[in-house]
Amino acid sequence: MGVRKPKPHLPPVSKARLKGMIEEAVVDAYTEEEQAGGFLVMIQEHLALPFPVNILGAGAVVEKIDMARDGRIVAICRCGNVRQKIGILDLPLPTPAPAGAEWITAYHHWHKGF
Repeated sequence: MGVRKPKPHLPPVSKARLKGMIEEAVVDAYTEEEQAGGFLVMIQEHLALPFPVNILGAGAVVEKIDMARDGRIVAICRCGNVRQKIGILDLPLPTPAPAGAEWITAYHHWHKGF
């Protein structure tokens, strides 16, 4: 039996708005890596940081959004003196989600092949 990932509580965005956001993020980007970089820029520009998250029952703070070496967009989270990278698509967002979290929704839909 597999372990189920918690739902990240992505804020809802209309299909028309998602399409526009995805187009805005990937404009002039041709490769998948360039397109992911476009989403990184949009998320960094629009997502209100820092914000609190609950990771495996522990309170943490998302301090920064970055690109991992493997090309995934990651949240840099801090819990006390410990920092950890968590894939932005695996990050359990708080309710209500922070301002700009709709860009994570757009990235999620692009990533799964909107």
